[in-house]
Amino acid sequence: MPEIPFPITPRPVRQLMPSLATSAEGMGIQQRFLEIISANIANAETTRTPEGVAYRRQVGAIQTDPQTGKTGLEVVADKQRGRLVYDPGHPDANAEGFVEYPNVDINAELVDLLIARRVHEANATVFQAAKSMLKQALQI
Repeated sequence: MPEIPFPITPRPVRQLMPSLATSAEGMGIQQRFLEIISANIANAETTRTPEGVAYRRQVGAIQTDPQTGKTGLEVVADKQRGRLVYDPGHPDANAEGFVEYPNVDINAELVDLLIARRVHEANATVFQAAKSMLKQALQI
């Protein structure tokens, strides 16, 4: 086999491809965060779920698989109890007349929503910049 007189290096255009994949993956994860937060806000007053208990706030946790390096999002229920409100006439009141409301704090959810939106926008900006660099690299 003949020797190659120059070193083979990765093509510059291909080096930009992982940045597209990374930012697209980030946008997907942030989209899932937005869905979780939206569900929390929508259920902030739900005192009875199909299981018969008050809605529990859902929280997303980013996890990386140590074997594959793939990033994923695990959704878990917040274990903290919701607030108890004395309302003996409410259909979901317990024997003492208290109703357990969801453990959702609307203000905290709105802050989380803004953060997730900003991170999503940042990933979209990185994606657009990488795409623009790829277009320019292909025109050379």
